[in-house]
Amino acid sequence: MTELNFDTKAVIAVLNEILETELAGVVRYCHYSLMVFGYGRIPIVSWMRSQADESLLHAHEAGELITHLEHHPSLGIGPLLETHKHDVGDILRESLEHEILALSAYRRLLELVEGSSVLLEEYARRLISQEEMHVGEVRKMLRSPGE
Repeated sequence: MTELNFDTKAVIAVLNEILETELAGVVRYCHYSLMVFGYGRIPIVSWMRSQADESLLHAHEAGELITHLEHHPSLGIGPLLETHKHDVGDILRESLEHEILALSAYRRLLELVEGSSVLLEEYARRLISQEEMHVGEVRKMLRSPGE
């Protein structure tokens, strides 16, 4: 492997944090999709299940990058908080917190690799864009019509 122009230990730590956060997202969104009831259930459940699928894809990508850098992916999982609040608004607010947490990790990764690795920089930028879109989507869902 060529010489790396970034703090590999710090990058691996953030990539493992991303891996764990995204795995927590899989569990979180699967759980949430089971706890939605009421008239609007079907589209909300569908959206949450697609978020779970996307989180798994993101976890795979982070793990692949960790092994690309010749390190070992974490077997851990990020924080899971069961608030026992299953109102759709409560679920969405918890989802927003999770998305903001993931966005923060991707931004830290970009800071660590910017100008040093096109691969990791482009990965971080792509995921930042996706996470910013998710944050925006959840914020829109939390708004009342006419706001």
